[in-house]
Parts: sequence; C-alpha cells; structure tokens
Amino acid sequence: MSPQNIYDDPAFFAAYSQLPRSTQGLSAVYEWPAFQRLLPPSLTHRRVLDLGCGLGYFAREARARGAGEVVGVDISERMLADARARGGDPGITYVRSSLESYEPGEETFDLVVSMLALHYIADYSTIARRIFLCLVPGGRFAFSVEHPIYTAVGTSAWHRGPDGAPAHWPVDRYRDEGERRTKWFVDGVVKYHRTIESYVNTLLDAGFGLIRIEEPEAEADWVAARPAMADERRRPPFLLLAADRPA
Repeated sequence: MSPQNIYDDPAFFAAYSQLPRSTQGLSAVYEWPAFQRLLPPSLTHRRVLDLGCGLGYFAREARARGAGEVVGVDISERMLADARARGGDPGITYVRSSLESYEPGEETFDLVVSMLALHYIADYSTIARRIFLCLVPGGRFAFSVEHPIYTAVGTSAWHRGPDGAPAHWPVDRYRDEGERRTKWFVDGVVKYHRTIESYVNTLLDAGFGLIRIEEPEAEADWVAARPAMADERRRPPFLLLAADRPA
C-alpha cells in the first residue's frame, strides 16, 4: 500500500494551515517544552535529520541552536513549499520523499527527530533500524507520536455527559495494532496504532538504548492562555521517546 499524502489534499492543507502550531510555530505546540527535554544539551555543529519536517519549524529552530546542517524530509510538496517560503537558509535542505522510501547514508547524522509523523507509518520497525544505522555512535533519535490511548480509538472520542461536557475517554482495541481510519478535517485519514510496548521494544530490538519517555501535560501558563485545553490533562495526547545509538 502506497503511503498516504493527506497533507497535499487542498481541503486538509487549508484547514491544517490555520492551526495554532501552523501559524504560531513551536511556541504554540502543546508538547514542545517536553520535546526539548529529549534533545542533546547542545546542537552546535550537529548534523540533524528531521523526518516529517512539515513547515520547517524544527529545522529552523535547530539552526538557531547552532546545528551545522539540517535535512528536512516530508512527503508533502505543499508543506515543503511553505517551509521554503518562510526563509532561505543554506544550512537547511528540504527533500520531498515518503519516510518509508527515504534512505540516509550510514553514520551521517548526530540527531534524528520526528514530530507527530511516525503514527502515519505502517512499518515502524524498518524505520527504526534505518535510523539506527544513519546515526553516528552516540547519536540520538527523538520523536513524538499521538499517544496509543488516542490512536487505539482512531478518532476524537470523548464520551460526553448530558451537559455536553467530556465525561471520560474510552480505550478499546488497544492490543489490536494496525491501521485506523479517522476524520481529521477530511474523511479517510490513515494512521497506525501500536502499543507503548511496541514503540519501546522496537527501539531496543534495533539496538538503541532508551534515554527518556514523556507523556507530557501542557505548562500551566500555556493552559491558562488556552482554557479549553485543560481537559488534555485527563488523557495524554502525545507520547515522546528519546533513544541513543550506543557510543
């Protein structure tokens, strides 16, 4: 089955472009404070690969932190065109490719990141092994995905009380890994559910050493400015992992 390129759907992209994380950048990203805890202490002169780079916010942030070279890979030409339009930087190279078909050279990067892209990938184990090989010894892989208690259901599924307020979040079919189809701006968005166990053990099987796991909640001041997000604390929307290739 060919990878889905939903971000090049005009209706989807138009709606996605209006999200706060699209218009305001990393400061509007719920999980960004936690994601920073996954990163090495310094990015100075590091070679960075951003898988599913989207609008290029992390690529530009890495360069601002001193990264010597950043390669951003994304399947969506609309996303990459937007990223390029936000400013040229000879230290950033954008590559249009599905993550499944992109093959970096061995031991070519110090850091690989992926933000909310790997839950669109059916074959996570192949990606993990490929990333292990492309990292230099001591290099790090840091990524975020939709939390498995979210992908298990396949859609936004709050059960609501008589007053319409969220009552609880159901979890079902948790052990049944695989494709989930949902509506997000448009019908038929394909994501892949896998358990926390699979996310972690696949890294270990590929040779990585686990460094950190995060199920972040938003910072208090962030929620204060966005009161509607307070319910996100009741079930973690994202899972974040960092793992190193042994030195």
